[in-house]
Parts: sequence; structure tokens; C-alpha cells
Amino acid sequence: MDKKYLDLYELMKDNSQAKQYFESLPEHVRSAILQRPGGVNSFDSLCSYADNLTQGDR
Repeated sequence: MDKKYLDLYELMKDNSQAKQYFESLPEHVRSAILQRPGGVNSFDSLCSYADNLTQGDR
């Protein structure tokens, strides 16, 4: 099971894979996620959030 974090910042501080993934995202996706960091509490939620934001980019 995916560990839960307080927010995106805690996740990236503790999980280098999540930090690398976040940094690999397009700027507009990172900006959108950073507007609601409390909505990201696990690596899975980060991936889901990014996937939802990039669906229109494909």
C-alpha cells in the first residue's frame, strides 16, 4: 500500500521517486499541482493527478 503524506511537499521530501517524477512533468502540469499541494498525499495520487491533467495533451 502507498504511504500517505500530509501534502506534495512532504511526499517529495521523503520519496525521491516522487520528486523525480514531479520534476519530469511539463511546467503547466507542475504549476497546476502546486496550486493544490494538499490534494497529493501519495505517489499514486500524484500520478493520478498528473495523468488527469495531461489527458488532453495526448
